[in-house]
Amino acid sequence: MSGSMFYTGLSGLAVARTALMTTAHNTANVYTAGYSRQIAQIASAGGIASGSGFIGSGANVTTVSRSYDRYLTAQLATAQSQSAALATNGVQVNRIDQLLADKTSGIAPLMQSFFTSVQGVANTPADPAARQQMISAAQSLASKFRATDQYLSDLNTSVNEQIVGSVSQINTYAAKIASLNQQISQMSAVAGGQAPNDLLDQRDQLVSELSQVVDVRVLQQDDGKYNVFIATGQSLVVGDHASKMAAVTSSADPTRQVVALSGFAGNTVELDDSAFTGGVLGGLMAFRKDTLIPTQNAIGRLAMSVADAVNAQHKLGVDLNGALGQNFFSQAVPGTIANAGNAGNLELGATLTDASKLTTSDYNVSVTDVAGTLTYTVTRLSDKTPMGSFTTFPISFDGVSLTAASGTAQAGDSFLVQPTRTGARDLEVLVRDPAKVAGASPVITGNTAGNKGSGALGAATVDAAYPGSPLAGNVTLSFNAGTGTLSGFPAGSAVTVTLANGTATSYPAGTPVPYTAGAKMSFDGITVAMTGAPAQGDTFTIGKNTGGVSDGGNALLLGALQRKTTMSNGTATFNGAYSQLVSDVGNRAMSIKVAAVTQDSVTGQIKASQRAISGVVQDEETGNLLMFQQMYQANAKVIQTASAMFDAILGIRS
Repeated sequence: MSGSMFYTGLSGLAVARTALMTTAHNTANVYTAGYSRQIAQIASAGGIASGSGFIGSGANVTTVSRSYDRYLTAQLATAQSQSAALATNGVQVNRIDQLLADKTSGIAPLMQSFFTSVQGVANTPADPAARQQMISAAQSLASKFRATDQYLSDLNTSVNEQIVGSVSQINTYAAKIASLNQQISQMSAVAGGQAPNDLLDQRDQLVSELSQVVDVRVLQQDDGKYNVFIATGQSLVVGDHASKMAAVTSSADPTRQVVALSGFAGNTVELDDSAFTGGVLGGLMAFRKDTLIPTQNAIGRLAMSVADAVNAQHKLGVDLNGALGQNFFSQAVPGTIANAGNAGNLELGATLTDASKLTTSDYNVSVTDVAGTLTYTVTRLSDKTPMGSFTTFPISFDGVSLTAASGTAQAGDSFLVQPTRTGARDLEVLVRDPAKVAGASPVITGNTAGNKGSGALGAATVDAAYPGSPLAGNVTLSFNAGTGTLSGFPAGSAVTVTLANGTATSYPAGTPVPYTAGAKMSFDGITVAMTGAPAQGDTFTIGKNTGGVSDGGNALLLGALQRKTTMSNGTATFNGAYSQLVSDVGNRAMSIKVAAVTQDSVTGQIKASQRAISGVVQDEETGNLLMFQQMYQANAKVIQTASAMFDAILGIRS
């Protein structure tokens, strides 16, 4: 009896000792990241049959378990991944938002300053200071465009560096998880299937930290090992083996770092940016795709549109030397990049055909073999819109024309077309001499003194056809009252008359042109209109402007470009397009901020729920220490009593 009681006391003492050690372990790890509170599971040792029934034989600890909820842990990992993605994306977007919204030294105020200076030339065309101010304002604007592009390029470099760092972290976490999988399996086998709780916590903590870098999913094998997958399905850890990721230069775009996955079979696959939807890495990819690249393209498009419109109008004016104007700004060339994996050696050439049709998107050109004919399929990447399939060059789409500059393609080749990416970077002011500012109209009109009628020839305008065949000398128009016609137009030039209602009629060269008050008469790229009632024999002159000192007609037209809808297929002005960009980025920044606040709240709630289950509560553990201490002392008393009983029995027998 005393022996049974002794061993019962010993079992209670062992249980109390294990419970005390478990409680002490919990207390020591109250601030350990990822630690789950451990509980000693106590069970009765069962009874021993006797004539008077079963007599209990004490207790034992069946296992030490974790207070753990797998569902909440997975939920928390996903929530943390989303929070990290939004936080990373938001920080980057805010940088661009602050850049674009600068109301003192940003692009918008400098563009306004430029057009204001153009108006100054129109008002005082002979003033060298006004012309110099126009050049200076243009240089400031161009410099701001280049500085903005450089800032965005620096952001791209920063994103690339962060991608490299994130990939390194992923590899480290994956290797550690695979190693822990192996250790957990070995330790569990040694312990007869008992779970090594601390190693399990360490593994879960690694998964938690990994989820903040990239969104992952965990599948537990029957043997307890974790298989870890990127959220889109690529294997990262399978049992004891970890895949290895690498940050590599994109084969499609050498300015971008992308992620390549080395599989267990040794194959390496370049992953699409869309494969990463969460964590810091996902946030970086989303920022680059949704904000950085479109913004850089939009700034480039604006620079190219300003340059194209100003150049076109400037070339229709004359400078102080009487020469036709030249390009005022440099004009960027759309870029084309052959994929590094192309089997062919085709090099594409690209030209700008219509700045008003430019978008803020990049384009992919893929080469396929269709019934033995190489076919070039163009896709707009921003919205995946097919732009058409072509078998011959040139290929035209969205204001861009592609040509085969050299070499030949092979099926499977692809090309990246970036129409506006370098538009801001390549913007320079070409006119440095104030005298070469073409502020005057190339053609002047006049009414001959002594005319008897009220006919008056208005100011002439010219179009892009004029520089190709400028006036060789003065043109004198004469009115014939009998026939109601004007004659004297250049002998080899047809004349088109456009009425107020838009009706246009062309008259062959040398044919008298019927006069209609207010109608526009066009020839050789020149358009004039006459009003009033001319009398028989009245004459009017159209001549070449050789001085341009006191004429600011072309400068007026240059200034009017600010109000013309020359962008987005004729629907937006320069300021309108830029304002839309600022609005889009600002709205995105606000949307991400709101989403981040909401997601952080959700993440916090899940974390609180998990900690309520797994977290160590110091007061509770202190209470447990006292309880199990008393249990230890009580069982020690049982052993003491059993020993006294045994001694008493021995004393009787002696």
